[in-house]
Amino acid sequence: MGLSKLNNLYREVILDHADHPHNKGALAESTNAITLNNPTCGDEIDLQVKVGDDGLIDEIGYTGHGCTISQASASMMTEAVKGKHPSEALKMAKTFSDMAIGKEHSKEDLEELGDAQVLTSIMEFPARIKCATLAWWALQRALLKDTNEEDTDDQG
Repeated sequence: MGLSKLNNLYREVILDHADHPHNKGALAESTNAITLNNPTCGDEIDLQVKVGDDGLIDEIGYTGHGCTISQASASMMTEAVKGKHPSEALKMAKTFSDMAIGKEHSKEDLEELGDAQVLTSIMEFPARIKCATLAWWALQRALLKDTNEEDTDDQG
């Protein structure tokens, strides 16, 4: 597949998640929650996670607003981590964050990210990195119960 066709496919996946978000909406109950803002562009995510008695992420939902990339990334992230153990989800978030700053990962690590691996093409645009990583940072901080700060200026 040519590079331009591949970029078009990536664009379609991103737009599909932004237009038809998965797991968007507040949960009735959650075990972990956080609100994060990206003051640079105004993106905001309210993330709720429900870890079940089996120790797996049973439900995950988000509300908030932001650009197409931040909303698509949130949709992709929730889809990728649902049914995973929090430690697996944290590993995936680390992979995504590493990818955002240009660190290499194995094909298997990237495949675990599901649709979110298409966001690697966004990393060519430094101004959009925070947009793509906001939901993943929220996931890390919610699962680690790190709610000390409300924005991401100290991130990335």
